[in-house]
Amino acid sequence: MAKLRKLGRPTAHRKAMIRNLVTSLLDKGRITTTVTRAKETKRMAEKMITLGKRGDLHARRQALAYLYSEDVVTKLFTEIAPKYESRNGGYTRILKLGNRRGDGAEKAIIELV
Repeated sequence: MAKLRKLGRPTAHRKAMIRNLVTSLLDKGRITTTVTRAKETKRMAEKMITLGKRGDLHARRQALAYLYSEDVVTKLFTEIAPKYESRNGGYTRILKLGNRRGDGAEKAIIELV
């Protein structure tokens, strides 16, 4: 089993933050965050795209239970998932940017391939 990163947050806050990041990534296509948050976001974003590729009602309801916006779920199932139909994983990429000026945290861009 893969080890979860705690990200210095209580469980509920951490889960809500990752859900927000995944929703924003699927909506915008590219977001800037820290490297550790990007790695956690990548795990869940790839699972959501896999649900979109399945395309059945149960997968749609699972995506609706996780993502905050119904518009993003519709976009996931109609626009994003069909682009990756022939691809087996690796739907996102993480590009490292360097350190943040204020606290030195390592920043990264996560984007859909």
